[in-house]
Amino acid sequence: MPKVAKELSDKEVKALLTIDKDGMYPVGRVSGLNIQIKPPNGASWILRTVINGKRKSIGLGGYPEVSLAHARHDASELKRKIRLDGYDPVEERLKRRSLAKVAEYSDYTFKRLASEYIEKRSSEFKTTQQLRKLTSMFDNYAYPAIGAIRVQDIDLNAIKAMLDPIWHTKTETANRLRIYVGHVFDIAIARGIYKELNPARWDGGLKTLLPAPQKVSKTKHHKALPVEELPIFWSKLIQQDWMGAKVLSFGILTGTRSSEMRGALWSEIDFEQAIWKIPAKRMKGENPKDHNIPLSQSALSILERMPRTSKYIFPSNRDGVLTDATVSKVPKRIGYDVTAHGFRSTFKDWARQYVKFNHQPFDDDLTELALAHVNNDSTRAAYARDALIEERRPLMKEWAEYCEQKTSDDVEKGKAKNG
Repeated sequence: MPKVAKELSDKEVKALLTIDKDGMYPVGRVSGLNIQIKPPNGASWILRTVINGKRKSIGLGGYPEVSLAHARHDASELKRKIRLDGYDPVEERLKRRSLAKVAEYSDYTFKRLASEYIEKRSSEFKTTQQLRKLTSMFDNYAYPAIGAIRVQDIDLNAIKAMLDPIWHTKTETANRLRIYVGHVFDIAIARGIYKELNPARWDGGLKTLLPAPQKVSKTKHHKALPVEELPIFWSKLIQQDWMGAKVLSFGILTGTRSSEMRGALWSEIDFEQAIWKIPAKRMKGENPKDHNIPLSQSALSILERMPRTSKYIFPSNRDGVLTDATVSKVPKRIGYDVTAHGFRSTFKDWARQYVKFNHQPFDDDLTELALAHVNNDSTRAAYARDALIEERRPLMKEWAEYCEQKTSDDVEKGKAKNG
């Protein structure tokens, strides 16, 4: 037979409050009724009982707000309902909380939920400019159309109406907005606010109502220098002694984007292994990865000539990151209407045309890895295998030799003339 707890009086219960340590004490009369002492927070009533084969603890309130007599009465009533009706007060409490939360969420407007999404993304963005662009996009296009509407009342047609004014004129912005709005609805679906399919989805949704983005607006490519002109351009570039030109020359040799070359840190350079190790947080994309670049001797020579006056390899006058404009205007200053980013295309064209430019053929995956393009299964697998660092060294070496071809020719001509 289970042990029957002694029936405590009010005076005895009060005496338990003087105990200066945590404890659970049965008070008798109702099986499983206990007073839980938790100095210095006071005491509370706990009913321990079995519900549907599971032992559960049910809180009945604090003491002395709930008296001993009321605790016994409430515990007795609960045990009767559990025994006769299979009532589960723990589950009932959870349901009430869930319904209260759903009721709270039911009043969420799109703007309110989007603001939470923006706050979440703000901790993930690498620059404040990305945050400004996202906020501006919602302010200018999303909020005027659906900002004040309850999330649960927004459907596919409402999203289409939001996109219609800019789908043909600002197609890239419109499609990016659609993706971001879709992220907001992903949150709504996860929280149970939205019960239908994501109204911003493309496949099976907006695809049936809007023309494909690539059919509406052709992608504007960055102006790239023809491969044949690169050696001449290089010979002019290396004569420039200002910081923007030095950054660009290093960026061309490493095939990197403007933000990556401008933000290069001394701590990222492993001189012993001749590798530039760019962390994922500085790389572009939704799911960026660490990007390791084997450095040619030409790239190392640029680094060796740079003074270590800052944590940045190519610091601005204020010891910060150079602006994108500082690098983008370099080609124009020496007479070329091309973009800094376009040299990545020049590199890709050179790598593909190995017969024309007299270098060994390189696998396309190697050049994709060199450009940090993770766009197919084989390049994803290569990233898992340390991104084929050693296999990429000859690629970067021959690329540097091609860039410096005109300079090397001039040196040989000078030697012959002086000889």
